[in-house]
Amino acid sequence: MYRGNTILLLVLGGVISSALFTSLLSIVKYVADPYNQLPAIVQWLMGGLSLVDGRSLTFLAIPQVASIILIALFSGYLNALSMGDEEAKALGVPVEWVRLLLIFLATTASALTVVLAGMIGWVGLVIPHVARMLIGPNNKTLVPASALIGAIYLLIVDDVSRLLFNVEVPIGISTSLIGIPFFWIILRKARKGWT
Repeated sequence: MYRGNTILLLVLGGVISSALFTSLLSIVKYVADPYNQLPAIVQWLMGGLSLVDGRSLTFLAIPQVASIILIALFSGYLNALSMGDEEAKALGVPVEWVRLLLIFLATTASALTVVLAGMIGWVGLVIPHVARMLIGPNNKTLVPASALIGAIYLLIVDDVSRLLFNVEVPIGISTSLIGIPFFWIILRKARKGWT
C-alpha cells in the first residue's frame, strides 16, 4: 500500500472518530442534569490538573507508566519508520507490527491522560516541535524528552495561570491560548523550509 494512502486513512479515521465522539458528547451534555452533572462535564472538557485525585492516579498510574516506558523502548524504530516502509523493512523492522503497537501504546497513554485530567489541547502538537528544536530529530532521545518537556510545560502553565488569576483557569484554555499562536509560528517557519 502506498504510504500516502495509509496516512490519509489514519487522518480520515481520526476526523470520523472525532465527529462521532463529539456527537455522543453533545448527547450526554444535552441529557445531563444542568445543576449537578453538566458543570462537571464542562470542567472535564476544559481540562485541569485539579481534576486528578490520588485514587484515580493510583489506579491508572501502572498502565500509564507502562505505556510510556514501552513507547520509549520502541522509539528507536520510529527513526527507521520515518524513512518509509520499504527502508524500514530493509532494516529488519516489522513495520505493521511496530506501527500497530506504537499506535496502541500512544492511544492508551493519551486516553489515560484524558481520563485523569480532561481534555488539554495543543500540548501534543506544540511540545514535540519544541523538543525537536532543543534535542534534535533522533526519536530515541526525542520521545522521552517530549514527555518530560510536556510534563514541565503543563506544570508551569498551571502554576502561572493560578498565580495570575484569582480563579482557577482551566489548563486547557491556557494551553490553547499559548499553543495556537506558537503552532502558527511553526507552520510559517515550516513553509519556509525550517522544521
